[in-house]
Amino acid sequence: MAEDKYKEISKLLDILKASGRNYDLDKIKLAFTYAKELHEGQMRLSGEPYIMHPISVAEIVANLGLDTDSICAAFLHDTVEDCPDKTDLTELTRMFGSDVALLVDGVTKIKSINVEDKEEAQIESIRKMLLAMSKDIRVIFIKLCDRVHNMRTLYVKKDEKRRATALETMHVYAPLAHRLGMQKIKQELENYALQYLDPIGYNEIKRHIEEKYGRNVNFIETLKANVESELSNTNIDFSLGGRVKTVYSVYRKMYNQNKTFDEIYDFYALRIIVDTELECYTVLGLIHEMYKSVPGRFKDYISTPKPNMYQSLHTTVIGKDGIPFEVQIRTREMHQIAEYGIAAHWKYKSGEKANADIDNKLDWISKLIDTENETIDPEDFIHAFKIDIFHDETFVFTPKGDVIALPLGSTLIDFAYKIHTGVGNKMVGGKINGRIAPIDSVPQNGNIVEIITSNASKGPSRDWLNIVKTSEARNKIRQWFKKEKRAENIVVGRALVDKEFSHFRGSCSEDEKTAIVTAVAKRFGMMDADDLYNALGYGGTSISKLEKKLRDEYEKIAKEKDLKEQSYSPAEPVIAPTVKKKRKSQGGVLVDGEEGCAVKFAKCCNPLPGEAIVGFITKGYGISIHKIDCPNVHSAYNNEEYATRFVKAEWDAPASSSYKTIYESALQILVTNRMSILADISVALSEMKIDIVSINTKNVEDTTLINMTISCRDISHFNSIVSRLKSIKDVIRVTRAMGTR
Repeated sequence: MAEDKYKEISKLLDILKASGRNYDLDKIKLAFTYAKELHEGQMRLSGEPYIMHPISVAEIVANLGLDTDSICAAFLHDTVEDCPDKTDLTELTRMFGSDVALLVDGVTKIKSINVEDKEEAQIESIRKMLLAMSKDIRVIFIKLCDRVHNMRTLYVKKDEKRRATALETMHVYAPLAHRLGMQKIKQELENYALQYLDPIGYNEIKRHIEEKYGRNVNFIETLKANVESELSNTNIDFSLGGRVKTVYSVYRKMYNQNKTFDEIYDFYALRIIVDTELECYTVLGLIHEMYKSVPGRFKDYISTPKPNMYQSLHTTVIGKDGIPFEVQIRTREMHQIAEYGIAAHWKYKSGEKANADIDNKLDWISKLIDTENETIDPEDFIHAFKIDIFHDETFVFTPKGDVIALPLGSTLIDFAYKIHTGVGNKMVGGKINGRIAPIDSVPQNGNIVEIITSNASKGPSRDWLNIVKTSEARNKIRQWFKKEKRAENIVVGRALVDKEFSHFRGSCSEDEKTAIVTAVAKRFGMMDADDLYNALGYGGTSISKLEKKLRDEYEKIAKEKDLKEQSYSPAEPVIAPTVKKKRKSQGGVLVDGEEGCAVKFAKCCNPLPGEAIVGFITKGYGISIHKIDCPNVHSAYNNEEYATRFVKAEWDAPASSSYKTIYESALQILVTNRMSILADISVALSEMKIDIVSINTKNVEDTTLINMTISCRDISHFNSIVSRLKSIKDVIRVTRAMGTR
């Protein structure tokens, strides 16, 4: 009679006993009994008791070979969330220990993720999942098993809910299973999701598969018999298996690679499992003796494993009846990893070395968490999430022969940051197979890539953020700008916000702008407006993502102003708005009142104190100061892309003041040819204590054109220099010249 109490979990108990592992069956039975008691009276939409769901999840967890605590957590994973009035984490800790409670807590915290919702809640939800995974990888194992059973029973939900769950599965959980190497779970999730996302496409491909398999129903069995006969003549201990490609795998190849159904060469696959790597290559040779190989269809994932630990030899050959098929050859351990991914490491390895190995395999989680810390843009984070956990790979080599795996389409910049942050920050060029290549070049499989660095490098360019493929590289570039270019980032961010304010109705004071931006900043957990300007400047967010929030805060202030104006009494004191004190920047120039902002003087016009100036935000090299009437300024104003990058700038002192800073200015002097004319000009400048920075001459018939760059204090000083030079004999004309850009 006692066993009847556990009749519902008899299948699970059989799995555990057959495994040969030392499970604590009493603890597992207690978890089942407690979960059943808590869920008593709760029903699923299918009409069955709710406890059947935790039982099914526990069975899937057990089939992964996970431990006692994982199975207990599978039984209890919904108790805290669905039965908050009956139990809590403290009680679970008392009854089952801290590990089980932490696993339940980790799974409970993983909320539903709407991949079409781009609000901040989405980042928070995925962040919680990643943090839980980083603390204990068993959290995501249990969550994936939970999702598998939910997908198996999704048919009972309404159509809208089915589609939302399927979309979430396809965008988040299937890619996670892929990244963890758990192919069986990944394939099951993908096939179930596709049924609800594109039922017409799913059914069409399923029909094609059934028709093709029906025409060649004995094909795989015949292959197995032929290969078994050949391998039996060797001393190799082997096992054979066959498979037909899944519906989703065919769907993805047809739609992503624009292939027809008949162009799927790996529709059939034969899997050969042996004991050693050497035997893998021996069997490969035998297969190529038996069948004709298809050129370009051999992949060695043993010498170069995939990032998710997958190892195998793949070759496509042509059968004797002309049907192509794929042969996969791997060891038994490789096969376990191919099926169960990192869960296989958990199942078959133990000790500190195994834990360190698992930590290394999960390094990408830490990088994704770093990405979350550097961006407040949900769309950017989702993009990074998808790129990092679900991508095809390119394998390239360093000059020393080390293999580096990169997402397909990665550039030399991505490669540089993959090697080391310092290499990326000091990168000035690169080589592919010994030849100089642009830094945005995309290396191909097998290329040898070398990065050229220089200590004189000024660091990465903002343009790189639009070039790189990986979130790792993008995150490191943002970190550099966040740390090294805060003052410049603030100016860039303020210019973007000012442009956004120009689209709003009415106007507001600088104090009101600051209040609005500060309010938005605090909604993102930042201290003040400068933090938000900084985030805009280094790429942590984009102005388009802030537009609605800025407008909302603006409308609040506008409404408050309207109310004050309606209730205004002359007897009330009027408080004058405070004027933001402008602070000195570099070079004696004030740029939008910002302190410490790097400025440089444009060589095209060489502006001098006393002349009207404007600042232009360059990408990566500070603010470029131009004369307001510089031809390049007028040209940029007419360019929609550049027009938004101008900022207010002015000299720090009146033109009549004496300047300690010396500036450069270009001159063109046209003179009549005579022996000592250049000497006369040099003497005159020397008497005025004017330094000659550079000089070159060009003969034009009977005249000489002298291009000269001199130093001076301001525009008045420059004009006096011009007047003095014009007084020299045989000087025809002295003009201000455009410098080199």
